[in-house]
Amino acid sequence: QVQLVESGGGLVQAGGSLRLSCAASGRTFGSSVMGWFRQAPGKEREFVSRINWSGAITYYADSVKGRFTISRDNAKNTVYLQMNSLKPEDTAVYYCAADPDGPQTYWGQGTQVTVSS
Repeated sequence: QVQLVESGGGLVQAGGSLRLSCAASGRTFGSSVMGWFRQAPGKEREFVSRINWSGAITYYADSVKGRFTISRDNAKNTVYLQMNSLKPEDTAVYYCAADPDGPQTYWGQGTQVTVSS
């Protein structure tokens, strides 16, 4: 059974940092694109960042560029999202996704990030 489990969310003050982790089990995702998405209350899920299989190619939403860094450790089957200079508008449930372009996308259950002003 394939599982993606996010961790590292929590409550932080504006300007603070958090590091999210997404641990995969059930299969190896070393050749897969991995991504982070988020969904704020009352809003649709939106793209945050993605990383290719080797970690050499990364993309970010404009809203997080320069503040967030995605990385991966294929030996640990884990992808990370380092979030710095957090803002209240970053408050959302953050989801990890494997193969976000399909045809088979796997999603984690999400981890809550709350940034207080």
